This record gives sequence, structure tokens and C-alpha cells, in this order.
Amino acid sequence: MTRSNIPSMFSLKGKTALIVGGSSGIGRETAITFAEAGADVIVADINEENAKSVYHEMTKLGIKSKVLKVDVADASSVEQMINDLLSSFDSIDILVNSAGINSRVPAENLSEEDWDNVIDINLKGTFLCCKCVAKIMMKQKEGNIINLASMSGMIVNKDRTISAYCSSKGGVIMLTKSLAVEWAKYNIRVNALAPGYVMTPINPWMRDRQINKPTIDLIPMQRFAEPSEISATALFLASGASSYMTGSVLTVDGGYTSY
Repeated sequence: MTRSNIPSMFSLKGKTALIVGGSSGIGRETAITFAEAGADVIVADINEENAKSVYHEMTKLGIKSKVLKVDVADASSVEQMINDLLSSFDSIDILVNSAGINSRVPAENLSEEDWDNVIDINLKGTFLCCKCVAKIMMKQKEGNIINLASMSGMIVNKDRTISAYCSSKGGVIMLTKSLAVEWAKYNIRVNALAPGYVMTPINPWMRDRQINKPTIDLIPMQRFAEPSEISATALFLASGASSYMTGSVLTVDGGYTSY
């Protein structure tokens, strides 16, 4: 890589990106960031109305976009999403799996239904989307998959009762590594992002430093992340700048897991 072509290494012009769970939070920010980098972006989410607002914001950037409704825990819904996508686009160059939920219930009180919901969406949903999209990427002989894991897949958050979430994200990390090894021969890269605490719109309470002081004190950088700081790292993984990376997990946590 030379200095003269470094800027172009981060361009996604000519690429088609599918952002699953792209209607809010990190997924939304990633969709917009990829559009700004020149990619055509499909936003898939169970919340179709929120996804449409992302669509309207992206089309202002002059790129081609589409909204698809999907339930990632349902294999037939995921397959339909891919069929609908291919009716308008010729390829899927990048897949970002950002759909996820949490259940903040002590393990001894966690219902089987709540456990299943978290695992089904966070882990099984990631697998189903990877599986369906990889079949397209295999035919293309190239592809790039980015899974949203979490620092909670590697450590237990202090004073948080999220056993199902931690288990699901730990599974996403190992799924990422497994698929990276299996699919390297098809020129498909599979990496994961492991964010720490991120100030997404659904967590307005994070803006109050006093309430969150015990948690902030555990972060060496002494603050929570902005969604754009996660999407910027996703852009690195989606771009040619990370061309020799697969099976990696990039932790973006302000140093939380360094202790």
C-alpha cells in the first residue's frame, strides 16, 4: 500500500452492502457511513418503518438503496430477504449482522422463552444470515462479512445480569472464527466487531455521567462510545484497508476489557 492510494482503500464505491438490523443504533450509523463511503446499501430490519427513515437519509447521498423486512430468527424470512434483494441488486459484497436484543434479568429468574429469544436473534439469526449470504458470495468468489459481537462475549460486565446476552455474543465470536476458516477458500472474509458501551438513541440514560459514574470509572477512557466510532471501525473492516484480516475480533471498548 502506498500513500497515494490510501484514501481509495477506504472507499466502498461500486460495492453493495446489506445491513441487517440497520434501522437503529449501530446498524443505522453503519448503513449511513457505508453510504457516505459510496456503497449502495440495503437496510433489512423487522422494524420496517424505522428502516424507511434510514433509507430516505441515504438516498440523499445519491446511492441506490432498498428497505427489506426480515425476522432473522426465521430461516424462511431470511431466505425471502435474499430473494427480494437479488431482484434489485446483482451482488452482495458486504454483509453486516447488527440485529440484536438483550434481556437484563438475573439468571435464576430468566425464563426459557427470554433465553431462546436472545439466542435466536443474536446467535442463530447471525448464522442464518451468514449462511444465506455466503451462498451468493461463493458464486461471486468473494465477499466480506462483519458480525456485531460485543465485549460481553469475552468478559462479564460488572453489575449487569445479562447471562443470555453474554452467551450469545460469545457464540457470535466463535461462529465468526469458524466461518472465517471454512470460507477463506472462497475469498470470503469474516470478522467481528466487539463494542463496549455505546450511546445509542435507545439508551438516553447514558448521557447522564453522574448516574453512570460507576460504569464510566471502569473504562480507562472515561466515557461511552458514540455510534459513529463503531461504524468507522466497521468501515475499516468493510474496506480494502483490512484485506488481510479474517477471523479477527476488533474490540472497541475504550479499554474496558484491558483490566
